Amino acid sequence: MPRTIWSGAISFGLVTVPINVVSATEDHSIRFHRYHLEDGGRIRTRKVCELEDREVGQGEIGKGYEVTKTQVIPISDEELRDLPLPTAKSIEIEAFVPLESVDPIRIGEGYYLQPAGQVAAKPYKLLRQALARSAKVAVAKYAWSGRERLGLLRVRDDVIVLHAMRWPDEIRDPAELLPPPVEISQEEIDGAMALMDTMSREDLEGEEFRDTYTDALAQVIEAKQGDKPLPEAPQAEEPGKVLDLMAALTESVSRAKAARGETGDAAVHDLPKKKTAAKKAPKKTPAGKTTAKTEQKTTAAKKTTKKAAGRRPRSA
Repeated sequence: MPRTIWSGAISFGLVTVPINVVSATEDHSIRFHRYHLEDGGRIRTRKVCELEDREVGQGEIGKGYEVTKTQVIPISDEELRDLPLPTAKSIEIEAFVPLESVDPIRIGEGYYLQPAGQVAAKPYKLLRQALARSAKVAVAKYAWSGRERLGLLRVRDDVIVLHAMRWPDEIRDPAELLPPPVEISQEEIDGAMALMDTMSREDLEGEEFRDTYTDALAQVIEAKQGDKPLPEAPQAEEPGKVLDLMAALTESVSRAKAARGETGDAAVHDLPKKKTAAKKAPKKTPAGKTTAKTEQKTTAAKKTTKKAAGRRPRSA
């Protein structure tokens, strides 16, 4: 049974639901300690008071706000719990909204809300069924760990789940990350959609969604523990440069279909080849006009030569 993280109540309107908050997720990552490479001694972090130059225990440590380098305002856990906020001891529902109206980037870690005793059973079930039938989620405020937070309440199976949410000003503007403008053809969009259709599925169950990193790390630890050779790393394929986007989409669709045991050509077509404009031949000038212009230029040149020959150079 997971431990209780926080106890309080859900409040919407005049309805109050006493609840206990427990973690909805587990971390199965392999953990490491820090060791001295020379002799295997454990490296630990010591908590030392800078003024007394001695190690202090956890019971002597508290929180404080630094006003200046020489002035610190101590804040106790009791004072944080008794903050003058309506959300200090309750999850205050502010509104009910469609789930699709919430940007997923704002949704964080999840917690199960457990009804706290028999007194909470009926209002808990009421809120759970109302959320399920409305197909909406609740947006609420609550205060944990020294700050007020925004949360999202939804139903998972028969349990109400609270997801921590980020405030609007905590989301960075991605505009500066956008690539330079490029042109995408309709054929390329159709090819991408065909690839998405081929890779679509109804759930996230399967070997593709297993944590292979932790599995590989466990194999390395097991091999070293038994003085066995380390498992060989698979040869990774280097990503090639995309020179022909349509060809890459077509090949991707074919591979995805083959992986799923499907046959048949991919419903993606190459882009039509651009028509190369034929070089225009120089316009032919009628023979009569050409002759006339040539004769005029020749006559003018002869007159200029005669005038230049009749001039005498001026004496200095």
